[in-house]
Amino acid sequence: MSYAEYFGLKLDPFSNAPDTRFYYNSRQHSDALHKLLFAIHSNKGLGVVIGGVGTGKTTLARHLLSVLPDKKYESSLLVMVHSGITTEWILTRIAIQLGVPSPEPDRLILLSQLYDRLVQIDAEGRYAVVLIDEAQMLQTRELMEEFRGLLNLEIPGKKLLNIIFFGLPEISDCLRLDEPLAQRVAVRCFLHPFTLETTDHYIRHRLQIAGSQQMLFTPEAVSVIQRYSGGLPRLINTLCDNCLFEAYLRKMTQVSYKVGQNVAEDLGLAHMPLEGKTNKNFPALDEIENMLDRLEQKL
Repeated sequence: MSYAEYFGLKLDPFSNAPDTRFYYNSRQHSDALHKLLFAIHSNKGLGVVIGGVGTGKTTLARHLLSVLPDKKYESSLLVMVHSGITTEWILTRIAIQLGVPSPEPDRLILLSQLYDRLVQIDAEGRYAVVLIDEAQMLQTRELMEEFRGLLNLEIPGKKLLNIIFFGLPEISDCLRLDEPLAQRVAVRCFLHPFTLETTDHYIRHRLQIAGSQQMLFTPEAVSVIQRYSGGLPRLINTLCDNCLFEAYLRKMTQVSYKVGQNVAEDLGLAHMPLEGKTNKNFPALDEIENMLDRLEQKL
């Protein structure tokens, strides 16, 4: 028997695999979503979502993609997996994602193909949207200049392409590689770690989606999870997942403070120094990155 079966759950509530069913519409995520939709509907061109490690940028990107129906949008999501991406690769991938048939290897011909496709999308009364996740990987001036060129594809009085970057704070440095592009950011959103109250609501939300009829964590356990996760959704998921498994092994009906503390210690989170906080609740970004690195090694 799995812990999901033990607790009467239909789904795994705290998997870190992207799943739009578990999207939690926190206040900051809701505000960011509304700003991004406004930018797209107004053809603003360029939007940026900035957040630290594990703050839910990818989840927001996938949710935004899911709420853009095909009848009104030609949209795609590209994930930058490394910093060695070339301008040729990014241009070809965007063309393919937007429906350009048989993209040509010649850059000028390909740009003409892409322009024709964007004009066609506009004539259909639809919006062209490209979401770029892990955009901090775009670390060359040439790439930034390429994106500026793409934003120049327009018809009189109207831009034909909207681009949304999702990335770590370093994305600001990438944008500054091409100052004219940085000046074109029409919407900039920031994602921050959760507060204790939001963490509690987040845990309840995911349990409810998974089919739970009750809160499986005591208030004291939630406090422990908040403390050692720093309010980061990714770490909250990892802690909660391990806590439920531990509670299942102990035949408990609810995760207690002690279980939460033990799990944090087992994962190496309880001994992390919390000096150098960005505020009294959240560890600094470099501490969170170290937490995640150590956690991945243990898992």
